[in-house]
Amino acid sequence: MKKNFLGTLYLVALSLIMVSCGSDRAHQLKVLNWADYIDEDVKENFEEWYYEQTGERVELVYETFDINETALTKIEVGHEDYDVFCPSEYIIERMLKKDLLLPIQKDLIADSIWYFDNISPFVTEKFQQMAPSQDIKVSDYTVGYMWGTTGFIYNPQHVNREDLTSWSALLNPKFKNRILMKDAFRDVYSVLVLYAYREQIAAGEVTREDLVRNITKERVDAVKEVLLEAKEQICGWEVDFGKEEMTKGKAWLNLSWSGDAQFAIEEAAEMGVMLDYIVPQEGSNVWFDGWVIPKYAKNVKAATYFIDYMCRADNALANMNEIGYVSCAGGEKAAATILEEQNDEEEWPETVDASYFFGEEPIIVDGKKLDTHALHLNPVYYADNSIINRCALMHDAGDAQEMLLEMWNEIKLMR
Repeated sequence: MKKNFLGTLYLVALSLIMVSCGSDRAHQLKVLNWADYIDEDVKENFEEWYYEQTGERVELVYETFDINETALTKIEVGHEDYDVFCPSEYIIERMLKKDLLLPIQKDLIADSIWYFDNISPFVTEKFQQMAPSQDIKVSDYTVGYMWGTTGFIYNPQHVNREDLTSWSALLNPKFKNRILMKDAFRDVYSVLVLYAYREQIAAGEVTREDLVRNITKERVDAVKEVLLEAKEQICGWEVDFGKEEMTKGKAWLNLSWSGDAQFAIEEAAEMGVMLDYIVPQEGSNVWFDGWVIPKYAKNVKAATYFIDYMCRADNALANMNEIGYVSCAGGEKAAATILEEQNDEEEWPETVDASYFFGEEPIIVDGKKLDTHALHLNPVYYADNSIINRCALMHDAGDAQEMLLEMWNEIKLMR
């Protein structure tokens, strides 16, 4: 009886909590973001900042995910009422195609706290390539958060940089059982298709953009051949443990994202291990994560304020410093603030042409004009323009998704 009575009380209490939460939904902001993808102070300070701007209280309900498709299913199939979601570019493209996004009502934000313009025009231009049709302006639906490239994290103690100028390093028997492969079939396909068709690219017969956007059986088969040969050298397929394996010296080479590379480089340095990062000459993908307001959102106003808040230059820097990825902030209003911290001749003596990101005009920082074609920046964060010109944006695979996944699973299961 006692057990049943307590159980009944528990159910009643749970029901009251659920009713209470449901009735207060108008004062909640539900955010769905990648794990370990925000500075804790930035997150915790939002509620107070929102109150200062609006005079209204809001509770930030913050959830995380680790797989794009799983998070999308929650929204598309489960109709979860997240107000803000941070997917990758190809998922944003898919959500646009399926009418799963609400336009960002920027007119809800006062001019005095308008930070949307802090995003680099480079990011906005790349995002527009995701438009399902010419009449859709992608920046009406999404705002860039973080971005980067895909390349090799490597240990210079065991690997010469010269051996990594091509994706053919994956086939090099010198690295047998010392290579980790990112377990992300879309990302791996998007870079290896550039290697498989390197001669056609050089001859001008096909562009990188076409190769990445248009997935055919012939192209999938070509990548499969490369992976079959590379599998002899691969010691593991990883989602997140690659950084640790590299730091411990168990692997020498890891196909990975630039943000993971930066994180690994910093972690390894604390343990006295030197790591570095390189993008092979055939090219790579340039990827983006961005903020969107899903179709079933309940608090559009707070969602709009949150996205704007995340575009603030100081918040962008805090998030970059915390997670190791590079912010999409770099527009005219934010460039000076970003470069005041990031441009460091002593730490980065070699220059990077980042004019594609910060614009062609010089930027004044502390009374000094900085030439955006020759900035002293972390090259893992800001790849040189010569590298960016060899990178293509990854797109939604559409009907080819199953073909890619089938190829990937087949490669991993083969002995």
